[in-house]
Amino acid sequence: MTDLTLMTCAEDPASVLPALALLSHRVRVLPLDAASLVRMPEDTVLLIDASDDLAEAKTLCSLTRASGLSTPIILILSEGGFTVVNAGWGVADVIIQSASPAEVEARLRLVCQRVTPTRKPDVQPEEVEDQVPTGQVRSGDLVVDTESYTARIHGRPINLAYKEFELLKYLVQHPGRVFTRAQLLQEVWGYDYYGGTRTVDVHVRRLRAKLGSEYEHLIGTVRNVGYRFDPPSSARTTSVPKPEPEAGTNPDPAEQHEQQDSQSEQPQDSKKKKTDHSD
Repeated sequence: MTDLTLMTCAEDPASVLPALALLSHRVRVLPLDAASLVRMPEDTVLLIDASDDLAEAKTLCSLTRASGLSTPIILILSEGGFTVVNAGWGVADVIIQSASPAEVEARLRLVCQRVTPTRKPDVQPEEVEDQVPTGQVRSGDLVVDTESYTARIHGRPINLAYKEFELLKYLVQHPGRVFTRAQLLQEVWGYDYYGGTRTVDVHVRRLRAKLGSEYEHLIGTVRNVGYRFDPPSSARTTSVPKPEPEAGTNPDPAEQHEQQDSQSEQPQDSKKKKTDHSD
């Protein structure tokens, strides 16, 4: 099953390429405008509806390439559109609206086979290692095995539910990238899920609890936006050591800082009081 993104301005997206409805591919529909490029996932084949607006379709093709995206583009054309498309558009293939399901399937298969060998990871080697043949994705002490659907941290197995594992895997594969709750809901739960974005918050909370207090910071929160995966290496370099608590106590760090601030201010207050008294 291939992940497809269809950009169109048609009121009935199913009429743009009817054969898609007969194939078992996952299709998301986005408006035919530049803003949709930001909402488009990375691992997808982009279908651009050029049957009605060739100018806008050409602009989107140019913007996709200018943005450095390696997403393969297939143009959906009417009969007249074939006369203007050329290699300068930067598309991987073209297809007519009335194409049969067999033709659509064949073109998708060929496009995917051409682009897969040349795709490059968008993460830094020092943050997350490339996926090895065994299906393991590593990030510091965290190892996610995509074949056995297991995760270990510092050699310790993590007991994760299916969606918790899928959420962790997706975040680990995109380190440092911020995802909104709606994006995570679409990518992990799928477009046919009818629950609210609150589901994402619940699973993030459970995931952090299972990672433990030492590693819960791996799932970072970006206020008013969503969540991201913070690689352990960068997290360690930015962490600030906590002051040693007094024997027999376990104070909250914030309260401890407040006590230190108040103690540093006490000599100045006492000196001021002494001066006022002498006057």
